[in-house]
Amino acid sequence: MTTQYLVFLLDDQRYALHLSTVDRVVRMVRITPISSAPEILLGVVNLEGVVIPVMDVRQRFNLPEQEISLSDRLIFARTRQRSVALVADTVTGVIECSEHSLISAERILPELAHVEGVIKLEDGLILIHNLDKFLSLEEEAALDLAVAAT
Repeated sequence: MTTQYLVFLLDDQRYALHLSTVDRVVRMVRITPISSAPEILLGVVNLEGVVIPVMDVRQRFNLPEQEISLSDRLIFARTRQRSVALVADTVTGVIECSEHSLISAERILPELAHVEGVIKLEDGLILIHNLDKFLSLEEEAALDLAVAAT
């Protein structure tokens, strides 16, 4: 059995999302900051009349802050609770992976709840991101309040 993933870059590290959770990828647009938002939230964007929170993936993965540029991409995806947008340096495409190319996160990165696993490729590793575990319960509640206030 194979699964499809959308692969994106932050700095030089590759990350992936299950393609089934991704709605679309667009060029960067203006992100409206929200003062009462949790740190993990960069702000919100308007997608066809719907306010979508933009998550700071760099912060979650302990990467250095980086100025958002017009060449960045916004990945619109769905968790069980909501639609979210993630900022990526670039999106490299979609890959298909068989189960034998996957390593469960519990075996190598048990402390990172938001990493579901790792894809082994000949040219390196790709961390599979689990959006449903991206936010803590406290962050979810704070995000709900912040988005409701917009």
